[in-house]
Amino acid sequence: MSQPDAPADDAQADPAGVFRLSPKITAFPVVNGSGDFAVAVRQALLAGVPGTKGGTENAFDCLAVPLPPSFRAGLEAAVQHLPAVTAVVQEEPKDWSHLTEPGAFSPEAGGDDREDESRVSFVPVDPCQPIVAAVRGAVGEHLARAFVDLETDRYEPFALPAPDPYALKRTSAARYAAAVLPALPRPTGQFAERCKHMAGRLRQLERVYDRIFFPVPFAEWPWVREAYLEVADPREDALVEEPDVYSVAPRTLAFCLGELPFITALYERARAELDPDETLSVDGVKALLLDARDRYVAEHQKRARPVTPKLMSTYFRYVRNLSLIERRLTPDLYTLAVAAKQIFGDAFAVHLMEAARDYSPRPGVLSEEPAFRTMKFGPSRVQLPDGEICQAVNRLPGPPTTWRTIDLNRRPPEIDKQHWKQRWNPFRQCSYPPEDRKIESFRTHIKDVALKLIGSDLARSEKFTTSLRDGLDIRETLRNWHTGDLYVKNLPPVRGGIDSVVMLFDSPADPRDYPWRITWHAEHADESTLALFASDWKDDLIGPGIARATYGGCLFLFPPRPVIDLWRDRRLDFCDTLEERLLAGACLYAEEKHIAVLSEAPPGAGFRRLARKYQKKLVHVPLSRMGSATIERLRTVHVLNGKEVRSFAQHFIRES
Repeated sequence: MSQPDAPADDAQADPAGVFRLSPKITAFPVVNGSGDFAVAVRQALLAGVPGTKGGTENAFDCLAVPLPPSFRAGLEAAVQHLPAVTAVVQEEPKDWSHLTEPGAFSPEAGGDDREDESRVSFVPVDPCQPIVAAVRGAVGEHLARAFVDLETDRYEPFALPAPDPYALKRTSAARYAAAVLPALPRPTGQFAERCKHMAGRLRQLERVYDRIFFPVPFAEWPWVREAYLEVADPREDALVEEPDVYSVAPRTLAFCLGELPFITALYERARAELDPDETLSVDGVKALLLDARDRYVAEHQKRARPVTPKLMSTYFRYVRNLSLIERRLTPDLYTLAVAAKQIFGDAFAVHLMEAARDYSPRPGVLSEEPAFRTMKFGPSRVQLPDGEICQAVNRLPGPPTTWRTIDLNRRPPEIDKQHWKQRWNPFRQCSYPPEDRKIESFRTHIKDVALKLIGSDLARSEKFTTSLRDGLDIRETLRNWHTGDLYVKNLPPVRGGIDSVVMLFDSPADPRDYPWRITWHAEHADESTLALFASDWKDDLIGPGIARATYGGCLFLFPPRPVIDLWRDRRLDFCDTLEERLLAGACLYAEEKHIAVLSEAPPGAGFRRLARKYQKKLVHVPLSRMGSATIERLRTVHVLNGKEVRSFAQHFIRES
């Protein structure tokens, strides 16, 4: 995802007067919950009248806020505590109108619990809410504020599907508004009354102030303008409850904020440090991925998949394509998580989602004790500090939101891990069959590669006479080009085979990193006898009776045969390192002359002397010939506490 060109000068300017309601009133249509619009509103408010360079003589002297006057005290108090996120909540009377319907009390009528639930309307005090940003700027600049919306005892919500606000980077606000207008339905009922009331209040304000700035949602702007031109009078306010201010529980911020909490924190950090914030809607996604990568590597360490720049580039292209399919210019959290799951695995996607909900504007800014009592948010309900659960209506709603589920294998809580560890039976451990098949297939591949290497060592060239043998030897033919003779390859058959394969993934291995050492015997004729050293499975329990470890090295003997546990065999006590003990065990139990060794570096002189002691020969297969992603996946081994666990293990085991 590339950064856009610099926005045109008319992105905030209004030379044609499209947004002017009068010479004294400048409207600024916004999309609620958009960080891009919050930045644009702040810049327009501080710049003065659009189309000028600002200045004292042209500065705004009043901010008209499209919220009811009852929210003024709570909102202005709450913005003083930003970047701490709060909500101004107003309780609404219950709606008993459904009880007047015919048959409301009949046994067949049943009932809906939602009809009896309490309901509240709220204003999220969110740094990325354009109207909150305008109030925050006006308070900081000591501008007069007038709250011009109609007081309603039961607020009727609306939601407007709008183009992606990122389009403001390439087009003007006027053109953006022109694209939205055809989709706006004509208001009815309370919505129409509110627009007429705001138009009447604006006419009252222009008698007192000379420069009025009016940030208004796109869904309301054309109808407020129409009512203003028709000289509508203010409506009568309803009697309402006094709103309360509550802090928002950190874990529920995603249901309250317009942007992702992580990106909201970046906007707040850029504002405090005077950094550019015009492209944070895209740059924030990149920062989110880097933060998730750091968390992922910190937890999984050597077991983590390599998150290379090439993979990240592929990820961003995939995210872009998914966003375009959904008719968006910037991705939502679901798109980011789906792409992360499919490219990096479940574990990375979990870290990405955890990073996305992390709200950390600046170190030390957010106090440990919230300034107000704490409430919790959900998709359509809130839990007030007294424990009451209410339906919730946002008075600054953004575009309609669709909540979707994604199937991820999450980390279990620590209390569950302790419970599983206490119930673990160390005498009933077994492997996970799908992993057995993968590692056995890889062992066969390593054996075949080693046999080819042995054959290439025995290859010789001879002059062509009557047969091409094993193909034309280009190198030898070119070397003797002056003679005009052709040379062919002769690959004699390899005598014997390979029944022992040693894989050293981490060499030299630190014994403290690989305390788990065991020899597993084959369950059937298609499995190898396996000796391994790996990380401690007790440190990574992922399910009931399911643990995970990482291979440091392993030895495969195929066909399987009975052997003494390599780690207790006194005949191998002369070995000093884990790798040496595996090689000594391979030499001791191998029936063929050659032993395949997969490692990063060729076996040293000490390993070769050890092989000669047992009259064996080591065939080195470079680890670099195998894909790093494949190696990382094969190094992960899952340990099950009993064969019955295999029936449900697939629900907990996924590629990380």
